[in-house]
Amino acid sequence: MNELYAVAGHFIDPNIIEDITPLGNGLINDTYKIMVSGQPKYVLQRINNAVFTDVEMLQNNIEAVTNHIRQKYECQGVVDINRRVLHFLKADTGKTYVVEDDKYWRVMDFIADSYTYEAVTPGYAYYAGRSFGDFESLLTDLEVPIGEIIPDFHNIEFRLKQLDEVVAKDSVGMMREVEVQNYVYRIRAVADVMCLGERLYREGKLPKRICHCDTKVNNMLFDKDGNVLCVIDLDTVMPSFVFSDFGDFLRSAANTGAEDDPNLDNIHFNIEIFKSFAEGYLEGTKSFLLQIEKENLPYAATLFPYMQAVRFLTDYINGNTYYKIQYPTHNLVRTRAQWKLYEEAVKCLPEMKQMLGV
Repeated sequence: MNELYAVAGHFIDPNIIEDITPLGNGLINDTYKIMVSGQPKYVLQRINNAVFTDVEMLQNNIEAVTNHIRQKYECQGVVDINRRVLHFLKADTGKTYVVEDDKYWRVMDFIADSYTYEAVTPGYAYYAGRSFGDFESLLTDLEVPIGEIIPDFHNIEFRLKQLDEVVAKDSVGMMREVEVQNYVYRIRAVADVMCLGERLYREGKLPKRICHCDTKVNNMLFDKDGNVLCVIDLDTVMPSFVFSDFGDFLRSAANTGAEDDPNLDNIHFNIEIFKSFAEGYLEGTKSFLLQIEKENLPYAATLFPYMQAVRFLTDYINGNTYYKIQYPTHNLVRTRAQWKLYEEAVKCLPEMKQMLGV
């Protein structure tokens, strides 16, 4: 605990700190709240530099995005800006992070009387769509360069190449399994269709936007009245297709089962969640969204379960070296579940296109 106090002292007066206690249950970063005068005042966070290997780029991205949004809100006369956009403190080094014993740390203001929700209802799906659409809209004129913090994160061609490489190597001998062979065949059979986004980009028809790239309901803060305050968890903000924010949200939110559900009968694509999220997203992006982006949003809803099936199967064939597993076939079970969701989303394509009028 003394380490936490010492680190926090690089950002704030250590004499005002009453306590530092764990906050939340994040899977990547370690997060703590700093108590001052009996209230949580700041958030201390250890950045997982095994995931985010270029912390300098990471923090530069976040500073550029938050400063730009703050300036936009000031020009618009938005009230209570400090609750509408995250604010990271500068350390005594002049940067928004410090390094202690090869650990990277940052501090941000705690937004009081704010709440997150885990449930995905049509109502919250609408708020999510609107909020992430607004977020992208605010950043369309950002001139500060934003780096790709995780290169090829949502590049399906790259993910398919990874699959091909582990299949060719097959160091664990997983390709002996008939089911694995069948999934590799199915994935490759539709690979050309699923690489549409990358092709459109190379042809100059599809732009990259500054996207959040981790769109979940619990990455928004709400006030006590249920109004959205701001988008949080900005570590993955980087250039990407709008498909990233649209499709990745629906991959989890529109799934009626679990990501690793062993009972495939539980897995369907919730078209009502799609409708609500799409409605909010189109409202938030109406100032910039191109027709080619809009007409391919249904494709995005199929792309992300497909991509995740590719990634889970790749890890299974490679001996489960990336994702944490609870049992030896966990990644294969995940592959089955994501492939079922992909198939269910494909069935809904006509209805999705009808809803969007494309």
